[in-house]
Amino acid sequence: MSTYSLMQKRDLLYLLYRIREPIYYPKGRGEDLCILEISPEYLPEQYRGKADELLSRFSKVECRRIQIGTYLTIEMLKIPLDQVLRVKRRDPFSLFIPMHCEAASSLIEIFIGLRNMNEVMAFGAYARERVNPELFAYALSTALVHRRDTRDLTLPSHVEMFPEKFLYCETITEAKESAEILQNASSRVPIQIPTNFTGNDSDPEHRLAYFREDIGVNSHHWHWHLIYPFLGPFTIVNKDRRGELFFYFHHEMMARYNIERLCNNLTLVERLLDLDAEIPGGYYSMLNIPNSSKYWPGRPDNMKLRNINRPDASLAFDIEDLKRFKERIYESIHRKRIIAHNGLEINLNNESGVDVLGNVVEASILSPNSAYYGSLHVNLHLAIAYIHDPQNKHLQTPGVLSDPTTAMRDPIFYKLHAFVDDILYEHKNTLTPYDLRTLSYPGMQLLHLEVCSYADKLGIFGAEPNKLYTFMENTDIDLSRGLDFASNGPVLVRITHLNHSEFQYRLTVRNGTGRKTEAIVRLFMAPTQDLDKVDLRFAQQKNLMIGMDTFVTSLDPGDNIVLRESTHSSYTIPFEQTFPKPTGMSSGQTAQEMSRSNYCGCGWPQHMLLPRGAVGKGYSMVLFAMITDYNLDRVIQDESAASQNSKCKPSFSFCGLENMKYPDRRPMGFPFDRAPREGVQTLQQFLTANMITTPITIIHLEEVRNGRVEPAILSASETFTEESPMPSVHSEREASEPEPDQSPKNKSKLRKLHLSLSKKGSSSK
Repeated sequence: MSTYSLMQKRDLLYLLYRIREPIYYPKGRGEDLCILEISPEYLPEQYRGKADELLSRFSKVECRRIQIGTYLTIEMLKIPLDQVLRVKRRDPFSLFIPMHCEAASSLIEIFIGLRNMNEVMAFGAYARERVNPELFAYALSTALVHRRDTRDLTLPSHVEMFPEKFLYCETITEAKESAEILQNASSRVPIQIPTNFTGNDSDPEHRLAYFREDIGVNSHHWHWHLIYPFLGPFTIVNKDRRGELFFYFHHEMMARYNIERLCNNLTLVERLLDLDAEIPGGYYSMLNIPNSSKYWPGRPDNMKLRNINRPDASLAFDIEDLKRFKERIYESIHRKRIIAHNGLEINLNNESGVDVLGNVVEASILSPNSAYYGSLHVNLHLAIAYIHDPQNKHLQTPGVLSDPTTAMRDPIFYKLHAFVDDILYEHKNTLTPYDLRTLSYPGMQLLHLEVCSYADKLGIFGAEPNKLYTFMENTDIDLSRGLDFASNGPVLVRITHLNHSEFQYRLTVRNGTGRKTEAIVRLFMAPTQDLDKVDLRFAQQKNLMIGMDTFVTSLDPGDNIVLRESTHSSYTIPFEQTFPKPTGMSSGQTAQEMSRSNYCGCGWPQHMLLPRGAVGKGYSMVLFAMITDYNLDRVIQDESAASQNSKCKPSFSFCGLENMKYPDRRPMGFPFDRAPREGVQTLQQFLTANMITTPITIIHLEEVRNGRVEPAILSASETFTEESPMPSVHSEREASEPEPDQSPKNKSKLRKLHLSLSKKGSSSK
């Protein structure tokens, strides 16, 4: 079997460069400039008569030439593309439209089945000239993520490939004009994208535009669906605890969004329960559809869902169908049984029931009975996406809810997923609440918890513990990869997004077991009051707990100080993964950087880890920590599979690990995923000795700072092996510091030690 260097594999990424340009156009720039040399068979039929003219057009360009024409075999030319070509080249591609999803699945299977990378390159170049560009990019990206010989490639960010899906349409036009007028790339300056291009504050929902329209948030949503497609080859769809992760991933997004609403003096999201009622708020994305140069259609105020009959998309269903599917799902939850297609019943009254239910609600190919339970989640997306033209009378394209890349921009997305979240709660509330034995960790006690911001970077010196700071920040991104037919050189735009100062968690853990042991630290954060400044009951507060980190730590007998950096969160990906350095095709990547798994592209953006908070005195929240037994929670993994993940920092809490089981035996969201035990009305009543809380304040600074691109260095200890399925930050004790007294009366001494470490931590930063 032939072996390929990483640089040779990287040539496949040229297939994703300026996706709507002909394949024979120059790709990349500078040292990366190359031309893919093809034979006439690659050209669509309408251009084959002009093959000599077209294929010699760039013959005088000095660059590297990649000859792929000889790899196109007769067998490849006979591969049927009929199903793929049902999606026209100029149509907006939607993962939620079954016909489109089936076409993508067919193309993914073709790419997965090709024998080697030469064939992938050859067939990819052939298909790219014929297939819908968005469909092609999705199918090839999915195949590269899942093929054994290409898993170590790093895909370009989605915003680089399709900037029209993220950035104001007028800015895209201005960027193209700039690239054409200023041929000297060094003369170009970044184009500022306005922060209020989709509305103004006369609409209260616009206060959340910074969250809904954030590039990282929307890119993450797309990438999650890339890793976890609901339709495709069975081996790709059938990932460990996939249905449960569908629920948890969207539940976390809802909790984060609701906290942002509270920070902005808005009520929690109302669920989309009444499918006959008017939808009060509208949305206009002000984005272009990449394939057609049309606007994404807007959704006017006060529209109602109507029956869908779209022959152009082979799509038809009634709103009454959705009501029926909803009733059947709720009935099955209360019966604690799902009816399989063969008539047998699947028990939901256990920890794996949520996984079955998640596949039913999303209606993935893993659903045990899609005929009976339907496609509730997907068809709700489509009913809203086509709300402006449900019968195709006006030949309008679907709205932003039809695409995972753009769906989170529309406020109605959160009403829809508040309803999906309600299904999750309905099921979880039927399960037995966790008792004290399940929650406790005998011999383990949490004595102290605080969080310290590196606020000196913001010019705030001597910042108090438990005060965190957010601000708005400018960052430049390069659109040159995605602006077809534009001049070479970087084309920069400047976006303004939320960010925060980095911070460190500091815990004191008393290990009273008498032996050295490994434990898992679970960190959460939640608001303490509702919009009326009334303290939240625990039953409400637990649903607003957002996961901040989960990691393994080693604990010696006695008192241990555990430090953990916010940038190491198991929920997030590094800042530069969301905002690559704007230096062109190569992005200045070393071979080591390029070898990061594509799972590293899936994760919540680091700059959105913290809620916005509030100006002035800030917004009050509570930080929660829990220690659990690693020996009970660990998942035995295949060692050879684990080694593939040692080169990167994946967001495993949201995205799992490549080719491995989800690295935590506990239910996702534990210990807040079930109703509280009897008598628990407040968070403090919920606590056991291995838990602790501390009040924190998030202060939003009313200023816009210049962006930064700092390398996120992964420490050598943060690898993934069979013995350590989670990032490990072990207890750190300074050699120069006195051993902390083991008695419970010396918390003051431990506090002094924390302050000492705080000063050292700040200076090292």
